[in-house]
Amino acid sequence: MTSTFRTLTVPLDGKTFPGGLPSFLVRDDVLCWTRREAGLAGFGEISRFTATGPDRFLEADIWWRHLVLEADVTDAVELPGTGPVAFGSFAFSKTSRHESRLIVPEIVVGVRDNQVWLTQLTFDDGPLTEETAVAALDRWLGSAAAGNPDAKGTTAADSAGDAPQGGVPGKGRGAVVRPLPLAAGATLHTGSLSEEAWMDAVAAGVAEIRTGALEKLVLARDVVATIPSGVHAADVLRELAARYRECWTYGVDGLVGATPEMLIQVEGRTAQARVLAGTLDRRDAHGEDGAPMDYATRVLAGSEKQRHEHEIAIQSLTKQLAPFSEAMNAHDEPFILELPNVWHLASDVKAELTEVEGHVPTCLALINALHPTAAVCGTPTLVAGELIRKLEHLDRGPYAGPVGWLDAAGNGEWGIALRGAVIESPDTVRLYAGCGIVDGSLPAAELAETWAKFRPMLESLGINS
Repeated sequence: MTSTFRTLTVPLDGKTFPGGLPSFLVRDDVLCWTRREAGLAGFGEISRFTATGPDRFLEADIWWRHLVLEADVTDAVELPGTGPVAFGSFAFSKTSRHESRLIVPEIVVGVRDNQVWLTQLTFDDGPLTEETAVAALDRWLGSAAAGNPDAKGTTAADSAGDAPQGGVPGKGRGAVVRPLPLAAGATLHTGSLSEEAWMDAVAAGVAEIRTGALEKLVLARDVVATIPSGVHAADVLRELAARYRECWTYGVDGLVGATPEMLIQVEGRTAQARVLAGTLDRRDAHGEDGAPMDYATRVLAGSEKQRHEHEIAIQSLTKQLAPFSEAMNAHDEPFILELPNVWHLASDVKAELTEVEGHVPTCLALINALHPTAAVCGTPTLVAGELIRKLEHLDRGPYAGPVGWLDAAGNGEWGIALRGAVIESPDTVRLYAGCGIVDGSLPAAELAETWAKFRPMLESLGINS
């Protein structure tokens, strides 16, 4: 083995798999980041970095920059996400025992703007050609088709259409997502706090807000699902990708979900974010007069509480992003983001990055400055963080932490790991959901909101909600 990190990126014919990136979600160990038909899917692992504590983002940034500094890169596509790529997931809290991680896969398939590519990454000194890259992808997808234990319940042909010899998705019906049968014998249990205890925590949070100690607090809770027939990440990811096309579906080391919130996306010198705060369960519109979207606009945009919560989240992000930006713009008015389970008040923020100490900041450097935002922690951040640890009785692990990918050019997409879960064993999965608490929050209403936010994962697991 040589110490040289080498990568080869070659174009693929996207017409051979009309289902797009979700066609490749055929293994339970897949690394993925996908929205609509675009994104990245990774297979295998050639290197990994882990860290805990307050410097986890900067330590990961240093490790990655050192790794790619002298990499031997051949890239015939040259788009964001080509060349060296790592997938990552970071703990929400600096005090968490959960290990934050960057994972460098052996093979990456990318889809963007009707272009498709394949990247092979290696520390080996053997040949690195288009043939070796296709053969490696063939090996990973072929083992899925052959019933590899890491690909339970699915085959390449099931997900990708009619697969040609070797398992690479070929011409056919594209990604087919069949409704999952209800999980036989599935049970659901409260996690760290019972519903009553969690509502007491919300009431305690509101009391703290009314003292003036803080403006907003985000409180999370967990539930644990046990599914005797097994939890299959690939099935869950395909379901989420099909149901929640406007969200970013992610899978990293057993962390799975579909987040509607983009913490930071970096392409060259342009950074973008999508901020959400303010939520309405779509089931609440049942029986109401008028069009559902009119109801959402009236209740969300017309609510002083919801708009106040949203404004806090926007200010939190723009204040932290400003030192890295030479220009920034955000929506004057939030828009209504319509998802299958809820409506959100949402705002998009765009910034042109400036050089800091002689170079444009990397996406991990930006995350270090931005995380945690008011949307997932509260404000002021330090006060809210201390209160979260006091009231939640929960180590969030990777929930509400950054999840996504980065490349050697400094590009990357990092969402906030919301609407997700951690697969803890072959038949057990822990789901997380949280709510923004402000003066005027009602514990019972916030509890109902958590159930609306659990719904994407529960549905994808085949559990009635």
